[in-house]
Amino acid sequence: MRRLTLPALSLILLAACQPGVAPLTEEDITALNELRAAYAAGVQANDCQAMAAVMAENGVSLAPDTPMVEGRAAIRAACEAEESEGTAQDFTIASLEIDGYGDLAVDRGTWSQTYVTEGAAEPATVTGKYVVIARKQADGSWLWTVGIYNFDAPLPQPEQP
Repeated sequence: MRRLTLPALSLILLAACQPGVAPLTEEDITALNELRAAYAAGVQANDCQAMAAVMAENGVSLAPDTPMVEGRAAIRAACEAEESEGTAQDFTIASLEIDGYGDLAVDRGTWSQTYVTEGAAEPATVTGKYVVIARKQADGSWLWTVGIYNFDAPLPQPEQP
């Protein structure tokens, strides 16, 4: 985890050292919170289009136990391929910190998801943590450029007959 946060923090520190680069405004933080809420709504609705829409066109997803996925279209396709693995019943995401300067921000926090897989006797709940790097777009909106998440513990395994 330290290896992944160090580059993100380095980018923020470099941006902070630039003359005239302002810290995030309340409007920026509100927009970043709304972006996270839009993602959560997409997960809750099992809507891969909505989940991918929070990513920049050249965004990168670093999901656990899978290769890196680059580009919004590829992220959406990877999401759609995973739909057969289960259906979300409940998803929550909570930011612990948002920081940034100028057009670059980092949001880190925790998440929890309950889902049902075909053939499972009961729903499973998993928890984890995330870091996203967001960039302010030319139109003033924010999009995630890099998203990484992982689990707090190994995923529950289906019972074998």
